[in-house]
Amino acid sequence: MSNSPDFIEYLIEQLSALGFIHTKRMFGAHGLYLDERMFGLMADDTLYLKVDEENRATFEAEDLGPFQFQTKNGVSSVMSYYEAPSAALDDVDILLEWSRIGIEAALRAPAPKKRAKAKRK
Repeated sequence: MSNSPDFIEYLIEQLSALGFIHTKRMFGAHGLYLDERMFGLMADDTLYLKVDEENRATFEAEDLGPFQFQTKNGVSSVMSYYEAPSAALDDVDILLEWSRIGIEAALRAPAPKKRAKAKRK
């Protein structure tokens, strides 16, 4: 799983109307954040957006599937991110509309826990 730098830059630029958008590298993919809330995931130059029980039906109605990956022991794992419609990558208004749906799900989720800093001896 990797993303081209052009794809990452393009999404950040297109989503800038939403606020401070940034990415964090994670396991070969990239998390997409608004402030400190992860609302999207980029893997293999594909955008996935956060889903929960309130918005899952919206994604499923468009026949959009979840992000899946293989674990080290070959088990397929599904995360709470579904693929964005392909039209979203061609039309900024559609991209912003769908991204807001992912952001709303991220805001409904419990706040991320702050990692404790390791004590130095």
